[in-house]
Amino acid sequence: MSKNDTIVLEHTLPRERLDRHLASIIPDVSRATVQRLIIDGRIKVDGQLVKPTHGPRAGEVVTIRWPDPRKAEAQPQDIPLDILFEDDDLIVINKPSDLVVHPSAGHDDGTIVNALLHHCRGGLSGVGGIERPGIVHRLDLGTSGCLVVAKNDRTHIALTERFQERTVEKTYQGILCGTLELSSGDIRLPIARHATNRKRMAVVRGGRSAWTSYRRLEILRGATFVEAMLHTGRTHQIRVHFHHLGHPIVGDNTYGKAANLKLKEATGVVAARQMLHARKLAFRHPRDGRFCEFNAPLPADFRAVLEALREPAD
Repeated sequence: MSKNDTIVLEHTLPRERLDRHLASIIPDVSRATVQRLIIDGRIKVDGQLVKPTHGPRAGEVVTIRWPDPRKAEAQPQDIPLDILFEDDDLIVINKPSDLVVHPSAGHDDGTIVNALLHHCRGGLSGVGGIERPGIVHRLDLGTSGCLVVAKNDRTHIALTERFQERTVEKTYQGILCGTLELSSGDIRLPIARHATNRKRMAVVRGGRSAWTSYRRLEILRGATFVEAMLHTGRTHQIRVHFHHLGHPIVGDNTYGKAANLKLKEATGVVAARQMLHARKLAFRHPRDGRFCEFNAPLPADFRAVLEALREPAD
């Protein structure tokens, strides 16, 4: 059956549109989805049908009648994969930044899962369900690098335990806005959903514990090249932690729009996506316990931004 939600609008902005406002406060729902719900008559304001351009006002009551959830099984698609390692139990790929890991709202196909189902001929673990076969962990859209996927349930369960026990080494490289003063450090700050923007995470007292270690690799023009190790795996953890320090990821307009605009004005450098790359993944193989380490080279777009920020100003 369809689910209904009621939202009393609290904080609105002048000249803001209803579709944009709802997309900013409802988790994991795109503006396009909100527009479709409004057009289909599934979203009403104070009991009345409205247009996506409706100007929301504080105190208005928005009712949403969600369509029945779709439980569609992901289908194989012939999408190229950069395979770092593969055996009968698991596959490690170098995920491109522009692919989503698994089907979700707004991303019905063209995902890593669709590509893996084609490559593995359906031979993936079923623990994650029909929409997330084999998926043990995820990388954000816009983040590239090492991703391990389980081919069978035994491997999936074992890898999940390793992630939960924090015995998997997860090393990232990223470019930060501004000059990071400390050469190394630990960020131990709790993370939870942002209070007003449900698509963002934030450092919040009482949130889930989160720990990121980092070391500075190179000081650039108006930016810093760093290596970061995740000891926990919270949503957007690296992005949130460095944003909290005042050094958001270059190209990350979710957490660092103002800082990236400042970097553009100072250097002329613009990144098309967040400059964050899962460089290394290491763990003991579930079958025989041997130590495995996988490295994904920096992609071309990351290297291009890095080189541009190394060049002296004209």
